[in-house]
Amino acid sequence: MMSNSTQAAVESKAEDRVDTGRGDGVAASPETAGGNASAADGPADADDDVVLELDGLKKSYGSETVVEGLSLSVSEGEILTLLGPSGCGKTTTLRVIAGLERPDGGVVRLNGRSVSDPGSAFVPPEERGVGVVFQEFALFPHLTARENVAFGLKDRPDDEVDARVDELLELVDLVGQGDSYPDQLSGGQQQRVALARSLAPEPEILLLDEPFSNLDVDLRVEMREEVREIIKETGVTAVSVTHDQEEALSISDRVAVMNDGRIEQVGDPEGVFQHPESRFVAAFLGYASFVPGYVSGDSVETDLGTVPRAQIHGLAPEYDHTKIDLLVRPDDVSAHPPDGEFETCGEVVTRRYLGPTFLYEVELETGESIQCMHNHDENVPDSGPVGLELAADHELAWFPREQRPDDDRYSG
Repeated sequence: MMSNSTQAAVESKAEDRVDTGRGDGVAASPETAGGNASAADGPADADDDVVLELDGLKKSYGSETVVEGLSLSVSEGEILTLLGPSGCGKTTTLRVIAGLERPDGGVVRLNGRSVSDPGSAFVPPEERGVGVVFQEFALFPHLTARENVAFGLKDRPDDEVDARVDELLELVDLVGQGDSYPDQLSGGQQQRVALARSLAPEPEILLLDEPFSNLDVDLRVEMREEVREIIKETGVTAVSVTHDQEEALSISDRVAVMNDGRIEQVGDPEGVFQHPESRFVAAFLGYASFVPGYVSGDSVETDLGTVPRAQIHGLAPEYDHTKIDLLVRPDDVSAHPPDGEFETCGEVVTRRYLGPTFLYEVELETGESIQCMHNHDENVPDSGPVGLELAADHELAWFPREQRPDDDRYSG
């Protein structure tokens, strides 16, 4: 059950974190990739025990629609992440689950119990049995780590409280820091205290609101691995919110990609990344180039040369003799010195230093641009002409060809 301290922190901290309701990232496309596997806005397995159900959730602020007809379920012990750009409605959705916002429509159920339904009473946050970890951690500065963890357990006997706090401090590897105050702890230690405090009352579900965004890069990577391990060890069901693609893909059992108040795709991280169902999902999850091609028998003719049809994911027979766009990411393409060996040639337009790698933008002879990635020691020119080859060792996702003016390539 959400403690009084957690509720107070929610009220004061979360007021500054209301989504505007409109995505401001990559422009969305309403289409669905032809032949790509679909992912329903529902549980990973209908036979699993469902802890959280959202059915037709709607939320607006004035004339601004923030969440529109969102349906989703989360199974017991699952970590699901709501991923999307700023203003997509993910934080508002989390606040509705927690009971910090009243939805305008739809139903929220926790373990089969309706906690928000237009036709029934609204269950307040402190009675929902949820734990929340905030972006700002929201620790009480005048309480020690031990007292922060114990704050939501005041209705329990002292010996039970002591045992539970000892258990959680050991779980989050802070046994020696119980008497320290928040300002004596590092950012990572503060986060672990916040996590332990949220887990102390043994909530039905744990909600995490961008919990790693205040940490530096190295600590962020370390902490998300630790937090996933802790959540899995306790077996608690968790819903996380983030705009960080790498974070979502690394900590989640499933990812729900949101845009403009709706869920574009739900699935396991690898499936969503490898087989996005919309151009928005493809572009939001990482660098993406859309290479035009034409389906012809057992192959697809593209600006990068001929690609075997067997390498295209789920390319159905009805797309024979049609134009498509292949999704190609930077590690799918290799650039080489222009020695005439490669069928496709282009011109290096830009080179970006990314630390361990360089990201090249290459303009093809057709005028299309494509990105490729190389290590420092690879012999790729900084500028000028290069040869290109498709080096993907996996099936490629695809989309029906977008209409483009004056484009008569691959017309069949």
